[in-house]
Amino acid sequence: EDAGDPHLRSSREVIGYRVKAKDGRVGRVEDFIFDLGDWSISYFVVGSRSWFRRTRVLVDPRWADHVDWAERDVQVNLPAKAIKRAPPFDSIADVTPEYAMRLDGHYGFTPRG
Repeated sequence: EDAGDPHLRSSREVIGYRVKAKDGRVGRVEDFIFDLGDWSISYFVVGSRSWFRRTRVLVDPRWADHVDWAERDVQVNLPAKAIKRAPPFDSIADVTPEYAMRLDGHYGFTPRG
């Protein structure tokens, strides 16, 4: 019997995973933004909380190094400071082509084409 892809998980399963940058933890996966054309993940929403504010930013899955399923961690190949200073995300209405270009530029990546 085929057990399927061992790397495939439900989005509900991954929500709540810790997001770890190259130099430390930055928050948790709060949600996903999917491409409705092919149902690929366009971004995952990273939420971080401090005692005085809550911040949500987007991270492109292309920037993830690996997922540790047992430890419930997503390792991202970005510095924590860059993620914490990323353009804030409030709603899906924010995700315009201009926002995506600004986000790619902020992280130092070539914009998608």
